[in-house]
Amino acid sequence: MKIIKKVPVKQIVTEKSKGKIYENFQKAKMRLEQECQQLRFEQRKLQNKPGVSKQEVHQRFQKEIDDRKDKMKMIDFKIDQLDMLEMGSEITETEVEALVEVEVGTHWEEITQDQAIIIKDGYVQRIDN
Repeated sequence: MKIIKKVPVKQIVTEKSKGKIYENFQKAKMRLEQECQQLRFEQRKLQNKPGVSKQEVHQRFQKEIDDRKDKMKMIDFKIDQLDMLEMGSEITETEVEALVEVEVGTHWEEITQDQAIIIKDGYVQRIDN
């Protein structure tokens, strides 16, 4: 029988990986800012239509804009945390699923023990069991 197990993928922090993560944060932040601008534009467009409650439109759009601003604040926090990371430290990047073979007599603790895939600059460095 095969079961699916989640395995974390960790990245070793290097100048290259730090720069790439920083760049991804900046892109995400820019995308959120563009979404805010688009929402403001749509809000103005809707508020000028007759028969539409300006207050209701403002509240709906403001909530969406505030959600995106909160996400931008979270990205700023992550950027600050990234600046504090030391070279060589490991950060969890994502999780993948692995198929594990389970048979009668298999030691269960070996299957359930933590595993991790360690990556450095895009290359697998080691697999921790």
